Amino acid sequence: FTGSAGAAVVTRDKAAMFVDGRYTLQVAAQVDDALFEFHRVEESGQTTWLLANVGKGERIGYDPRLHSVRGVKTLKAAVNKAGGTLIAVKQNPIDKAWADRPDPPLTKVITQPLKYAGESLDEKCARIGQSLKNSGLSRAVITAPASIAWLLNIRGRDVMCTPLPLSTALIDDEGQVQLFIHKDKLSPEIHAHLGNRVSVHDEDDIETALKALAGQKINIDPNTAAAWYSDKLNAAGAKVVFTDDPVAIPKACKNAAEIAATQDAHRRDAVALVKFLHWLDTTAQSGNETEISAARMLERFRHDLGALTDLSFETISGAGSNGAIVHYRVSEATNVTLAKNSLYLVDSGGQYIDGTTDVTRTVPIGEPTEEMRRHYTLVLKGHIALATIRFPEGTSGHQLDVLARAALWNSGLDYDHGTGHGVGVYLGVHEGPQRIAKTPNSVALRPGMIVSNEPGFYKTGAYGIRIENLQFVHEPSSIPGGERDMLGFTTLTLAPFNAALIVTSLLSDSDIAYVNRYHARVLEEIGSRISGDSKIWLQNACAPLKMS
Repeated sequence: FTGSAGAAVVTRDKAAMFVDGRYTLQVAAQVDDALFEFHRVEESGQTTWLLANVGKGERIGYDPRLHSVRGVKTLKAAVNKAGGTLIAVKQNPIDKAWADRPDPPLTKVITQPLKYAGESLDEKCARIGQSLKNSGLSRAVITAPASIAWLLNIRGRDVMCTPLPLSTALIDDEGQVQLFIHKDKLSPEIHAHLGNRVSVHDEDDIETALKALAGQKINIDPNTAAAWYSDKLNAAGAKVVFTDDPVAIPKACKNAAEIAATQDAHRRDAVALVKFLHWLDTTAQSGNETEISAARMLERFRHDLGALTDLSFETISGAGSNGAIVHYRVSEATNVTLAKNSLYLVDSGGQYIDGTTDVTRTVPIGEPTEEMRRHYTLVLKGHIALATIRFPEGTSGHQLDVLARAALWNSGLDYDHGTGHGVGVYLGVHEGPQRIAKTPNSVALRPGMIVSNEPGFYKTGAYGIRIENLQFVHEPSSIPGGERDMLGFTTLTLAPFNAALIVTSLLSDSDIAYVNRYHARVLEEIGSRISGDSKIWLQNACAPLKMS
């Protein structure tokens, strides 16, 4: 199973696979249903299955390095209630069976320039240290590689499509950091960059370091840290305090330099997007292109920019019914032609040293049906509603999610994925703690946070539609006649919507005004960077909408 999220339980006589709504079609296509039952996390999660299938006295193993503190607590409660016992195993049985497992990555760590980071590692570490001191904590265990990369202004290539150096860190209330990382990843320049603020240790020395923290109050994030860390700290006699990763919110709230940098990255990325959309609207209309050839063409346009370091994720290139598979991954076995009179969905992004992009567009190949156009327009209405909302401080993404779904719900339609995820600046294309989704989330949206805006609709066996832009939360500002300053979103992504799929009679005047303003901005900011036929195409694609 190649999806980005999932879980499995394997017993002696049965097995079950748990995925969310993005992967219900994919799991059935990839995993053997003669061996595994398939379950939706939202409907029947692991705890429900364990309660029904664990017998009294049975022992269920888990790898404490692969389950979060909170996850283990939930699983343990279910197994205990069923009469069984949850046991931490010393060796993962999959590791034992995986004979041809590749070696861990050993890529070189690089620095993230201050002009893009906007704050030095000394300033960041001092700020986090002070927050620990204010909370009465001695240290924090930082296990999220993205938090470490942001905190120390470093990046790496250990993870495909995400510039992370795999490592672990301890930071104390004075802002001093112990970094546990394979030393072959560090050059003399990186040692100089880390300076006296950061001491470097072999990655295997983390257990010894944890044992030395007896009696100290240590912060661990129960949602992201593996249970192994709290087990070791408890055994050492430390006082474990389960609170959020102290780096998570500062990292999520981009400063002015980070916002300016990612805006530059999005303008650059837009050049590739416009050339690709032009290609889709002309050459790809022949019916001879495939999902793979289209994905390669888009990657080529991005590489031609001369600044691409990697894709931000494997391109989702879905034609026809494959577009209805939310996180579809094309392969030689599944590759199909961009056939006439169908829809093509492409979700893609790039990693640049100054920003991370993620954008989805849906385009017609040939003539779209009226049903396709209607569904596209309903998705667009939801996208516009979320892009234009103003909201008070303290509002979470959970409270805004319905805006993106309202037009679909009123037509008896919906989609089974979140509406928005956080995005880093030359970091992860998916980052928290903020998100926009049906699932309750108490994290308030704050200025500088980047989130995606990506409602969709998927007709199984026929087509998929998704419209995605990235946007950041801007500072509170006044509204004429209002009494309170309100937050709102500023869009980062710059690429036209598909006018051929828009039924203007389904849009309000304010919806049409928004599309026209957005297209005018795209033309203004990108037009001078495009030439030739692509520029003519862009001018036509951004022409003002008229009422039908």
